[in-house]
Amino acid sequence: MTSPYHGLPINQWQIKTRQLIQEHPLNATELYHIVLQVWNDILQSKIGSKPFQIGVDIFPKPQIMGFFLHELIPLELSYRYPNIWRGETSSTEKDMVYIPDTRFSIEIKTSSSSRNIYGNRSYAQDSDKSKKDKSGYYLAINFEKFSPKVAHPQITQVRFGWIDHEDWQGQTAATGQQARLSSDVERYKLHILPIIEE
Repeated sequence: MTSPYHGLPINQWQIKTRQLIQEHPLNATELYHIVLQVWNDILQSKIGSKPFQIGVDIFPKPQIMGFFLHELIPLELSYRYPNIWRGETSSTEKDMVYIPDTRFSIEIKTSSSSRNIYGNRSYAQDSDKSKKDKSGYYLAINFEKFSPKVAHPQITQVRFGWIDHEDWQGQTAATGQQARLSSDVERYKLHILPIIEE
């Protein structure tokens, strides 16, 4: 699939991103509120017969909190819109599948970094037809991690937009397992939610 940014100079990326968000069938403001609701649901969750509460008795590492977001956001969306949205059922699908037209499906990326998001090394490698397409709509979520100074972590940033496979840059070290995005991609291809109308 040809990138919607093909041939566009960087100074036009932001306009194209806004157009792509407007074309998407899911309202970006609702998506933002779903993220906040799911995060609050996680922090209020209780586990076991005692029960133990996340943020009170259990302080999951960022990878676990990211896993909860990955699982619960698609579930919340499919609950609101059954037969329209669902979670992935195979490794070739995005995290959030838009059943009427998979072009609008969404990949979720989470990070406890204050501003950046990352992918694993495969995101910067040549596409494998047996795996999901790395180009398309992305929901990027940054959050605080539990620490002695942060007893009640918050979502610090929610962004939505389009990232192309070629935007992912692998670590130069042979053992590097991470892929990152350039500052221009993060700034102009992902818009901060909620979007403030000008």
